[in-house]
Amino acid sequence: MAVQSVESSTTSSTSGAFGPAVALSCRECGERFELGPIFACEACFGPLEVAYELPAGDPEGLRRQIEAGPNSIWRYAPLLPVPADVADLPSLNPGFTQLVKADNLARELGVTGELHIKDDSGNPTHSFKDRVVAIAVQAARTFGFTTLSCSSTGNLAGAVGAAAARAGFRSCVFIPHDLEAGKVVMAAVYGGELVGIEGTYDDVNRFCSELIGDPAGEGWGFVNVNLRPYYGEGSKTLAYEICEQLGWRLPDQIVVPIASGSQLTKIDKGLKELIAIGLVEDRPYKIFGAQAEGCSPVSAAFKAGHDVVRPQKPRTIAKSLAIGNPADGPYVLDIARRTGGAVEDVNDEQIVDAIKLLARTEGIFAETAGGVTVGVTKKLIEDGLLDPSLTTVVLNTGDGLKTLDAVAPTTGPSAIIRPTLDSFREAGLA
Repeated sequence: MAVQSVESSTTSSTSGAFGPAVALSCRECGERFELGPIFACEACFGPLEVAYELPAGDPEGLRRQIEAGPNSIWRYAPLLPVPADVADLPSLNPGFTQLVKADNLARELGVTGELHIKDDSGNPTHSFKDRVVAIAVQAARTFGFTTLSCSSTGNLAGAVGAAAARAGFRSCVFIPHDLEAGKVVMAAVYGGELVGIEGTYDDVNRFCSELIGDPAGEGWGFVNVNLRPYYGEGSKTLAYEICEQLGWRLPDQIVVPIASGSQLTKIDKGLKELIAIGLVEDRPYKIFGAQAEGCSPVSAAFKAGHDVVRPQKPRTIAKSLAIGNPADGPYVLDIARRTGGAVEDVNDEQIVDAIKLLARTEGIFAETAGGVTVGVTKKLIEDGLLDPSLTTVVLNTGDGLKTLDAVAPTTGPSAIIRPTLDSFREAGLA
């Protein structure tokens, strides 16, 4: 796909709009480019990411500044590609969601150290996607885009629709035609255009790539394509929040769901940034990736010792993770191996069991992706790969109300009785 060009006036017209960000850098060859709506290296076609000159020399002052900021991702504006006044601009203001100390779940799993659930279902559209979209919206505003778009497995479509409505953009988002009904309704309710495409997410993504290169896509900001370098930075805020909520310390272990793999790679980037600027103590941490067995190309590559991720055709109830050709798969493998972590998968039955386990023990109703992370955590402990004596954080990235079909067949009333005490007793409920 062709790389969109950046006008020579980009630097002057965006001065200050990207805070400490100074360039886009190729993750493969290191070539640098001006900040603009581009996502692939012109030299080697590698993916681009945001490079920074981060605050240095006064970590205590920076820590106080962050703690005095708003209860949203904008408290971390000094570390993000956003303007200093970002909190004053129209936004859904996502982030700073609960870090739940999961003692009941810990007992069930045999965890003797601290176990926490980072519950991102508390975001405005009930998934972590609000974080990444919020950063992309700021870039779209700076670059003068008029339409926000995306290819989505569901949660992102809702996040883009809501953020566009709040910020005053037109939206047009694309999804596989057979998503869960709850996600379809949530993506459509914000008044933008929602387009179902016959095929898998990878088919949807290819279509969007073609649209970007067509005159019909002029003025469109695709948050996970031509705005992807900025969009991806939103996932770093999960790392920032976890460390701040742990008292400015790194978790020993973190379990992250894998769809494209971008969330995991950016959490690692965020942790390394906090170490580099002195906000947390530099010590080892392990990152574990979690996939559904029915779409587990990264897990398969990890277990086989491969560096190349072979695409798969998704067949899983965890549709938010059903990306058969994950763009960041090779980088996930590098991070899991570098940190001493692993990539594991669980089947659909284990996903449902894990959703119910988390709900029963901690009162958190996770969507299927949360069932994947909890299920993988259980499996990692049983296999001796995750140390139950250490501080572990498990991500729940969305609300179970979006994926009711996954648990509905095996979940319902304990009994149906007549409105009498005798009937209550006969049902064995007394």
